Amino acid sequence: MPSTTAIRTRGRLRRGQSLSALRRREATLGYLFISPWVLGLLIFTIGPFIASLYLSFTTYSILQPGNWVGLRNYVTAFTDDRLFYKVLWNTAYYVLGSVPLRIVLAFALALLLNASVRGLTMWRTLFYVPSITPIVATIVLWRYLLHPKFGLINYALSLVGIKAIPWLTSPIWSKPALLVMSVWWVGGNMVIFLAGLQGIPQHLYEAAELDGANAWRRLRHVTLPMMTPTIYFNLVMNLINAFQVFTQSFIMTRGGPLDSTRFYMHYLYDNAFLYFKMGYASALAWVLFVIIFALTLLTVKTSGRWVFYGG
Repeated sequence: MPSTTAIRTRGRLRRGQSLSALRRREATLGYLFISPWVLGLLIFTIGPFIASLYLSFTTYSILQPGNWVGLRNYVTAFTDDRLFYKVLWNTAYYVLGSVPLRIVLAFALALLLNASVRGLTMWRTLFYVPSITPIVATIVLWRYLLHPKFGLINYALSLVGIKAIPWLTSPIWSKPALLVMSVWWVGGNMVIFLAGLQGIPQHLYEAAELDGANAWRRLRHVTLPMMTPTIYFNLVMNLINAFQVFTQSFIMTRGGPLDSTRFYMHYLYDNAFLYFKMGYASALAWVLFVIIFALTLLTVKTSGRWVFYGG
C-alpha cells in the first residue's frame, strides 16, 4: 500500500502537470490570436523598413534591380543636390512655425473651452470638427480662401486698408500661407489639452486662491506645471508630424512658386515616383528618419528639466 506522503506527492505532480499544460495551452492561444498583428508588423512595417535601408545603398529604380553603390546616394544628397538643402530649409521653416503656433493656439482654446459658459458642447464641437474634415476637401477650401484676387482672407484685409497679399503665388508669402492654414487642425491638440486641464486636481486651485493668487498666478504656477506632460506629448507628436508635411504643398502649390513650398516629403515622393530614383529616395527617407529620431531623442532627454509629473 502506498503511503499517504506518496499519494500527496503524486497528487501535486498531477496538479502541477495540469497547470503547466493549461499555461502552455493559454500561451499557444495567445500567440495564435496576436499572430495576425505580428505578421502584419513583420511584413508591412519591419520588412519595408529593412528593405529601404538596403535600397538606400543601391541605384534601384523600380524598373531595374539596381547596383550596389555604397554611400554614394548619401554623399550626393549632401554635396551634389541643389534642392536638398532647399527642401530641408522649407521643412524646418514649417516645423519651427507650425508646431509652436498649433500648440499655443490649441492650449489657449482649451483654456477657453474649459470654462463654464453657455453652449459649451456646441463650441467644443465647432472647434474640433475641422480637424476631422478630409484633408483634400480642406485644402480645396483654403485654395479659395487664399486666392489673391477673390479670396475671403484678402477681402477681409481690404476692409481694414491692407492690400491684397499674393499668398500662393509669391515665394515670400507661400510658406506663411501654409502656416496660416496649419491652424485648421488644432482641434485634435485642443481635445488633448482639454482632457489634461480637466485632470488637474481642483484643490490645487483652491489652495492657490487661499494664498491670494490671482488668475494669472494660478495659470503660471498651477495650470502650466500640471499641464507639462500634456504639452510634452503634443510637442513630440506635432514635431514628428510636421516633418512629414506633404499633402498641403502637393495639392495646393505643387511645390511652387520657385520651390518655396517643396517640402522634404514632397521631394522624396518626386524622386521615388516621378523620377523613379527609388534608391536615392530611400536614402532621403533615412536622412529624414535620423533627423526626426535625433530631435525626438533630444526632446525626451531634456524633458526631465521642464516636465512635471504630479505623482
